[in-house]
Amino acid sequence: MTPLVEVRNLVKEFPARGGWFRRAAAHRAVDDVTFAIQPGETFGLVGESGSGKTTTGRCLLRLIEPTAGDIRFKDMDVRALSAGDLRRARRHFQIVFQDPYSSLNPRMRVGAAVEEPLVIHKIGSAAERGARVRQLFELVGMGPDAMRKYPHEFSGGQRQRIGLARALALEPSLVVCDEPVSALDVSVQAQVVNLLLDLQTRLGLTYLFIAHDLRLVRQICDRVAVMYRGRLVEVAPAEAIFESATHPYTQALLSAIPQLKPGDRLERIPFDHNGFRPLPLREVSTGHFAAVD
Repeated sequence: MTPLVEVRNLVKEFPARGGWFRRAAAHRAVDDVTFAIQPGETFGLVGESGSGKTTTGRCLLRLIEPTAGDIRFKDMDVRALSAGDLRRARRHFQIVFQDPYSSLNPRMRVGAAVEEPLVIHKIGSAAERGARVRQLFELVGMGPDAMRKYPHEFSGGQRQRIGLARALALEPSLVVCDEPVSALDVSVQAQVVNLLLDLQTRLGLTYLFIAHDLRLVRQICDRVAVMYRGRLVEVAPAEAIFESATHPYTQALLSAIPQLKPGDRLERIPFDHNGFRPLPLREVSTGHFAAVD
């Protein structure tokens, strides 16, 4: 099967502040990252804060410009697109942001916020756009009365549903979910996750799911890539990651997962951060890659 998305040797560097008489070396937030996402797949990208997973997702959409590497979406070379072509291509890939409280304009009614992508891309008449917005609100489990309200009138979970409706307005193939439930209460998280899974089935969506909650990743992802210091250290089907993790960092992450049953404890596995060596991924079993000797 031809991948929907291919990322090869992706690099993103940010300038670092130097002293009076010298330039500091650039900070490499994403370092030689390569992966592919199949149509209809949920591909998880996990790691601790600062590992580079959000930067990778934003580089994929060119919300920030990569320093080097190749990004292909279907038959498009994303890095080669002009500003106009990129704007048109963004109909096909969208993002749901982490914070539902800052991702919506507080001065704009939420119906207008969901309609905005349709206006920007000059899709349909005013009446057709209105009908599409009503359809989107119903799709994410909200009634048409909500369209006339402002963001402050909704809970965090409702705002995230509105953000998802906006992301789906242009009927994208790929949705980057950047920690979409981490700012929500646990009970609301389950509702939003179930909605994401339902929409994937109904609309044939492909997800890049960025998260640090490993239990959630196991529940919804088909394959998982683990990032550390800007590099991929392990890529495998979700069950293989949880049942037979190979890289020491992945093993340490898994050992830190809180257990739900009282009295159940996993033995914590320490990880030697100072001894980390950046190694290329190699196949340790079918479809299971790890950066180990």
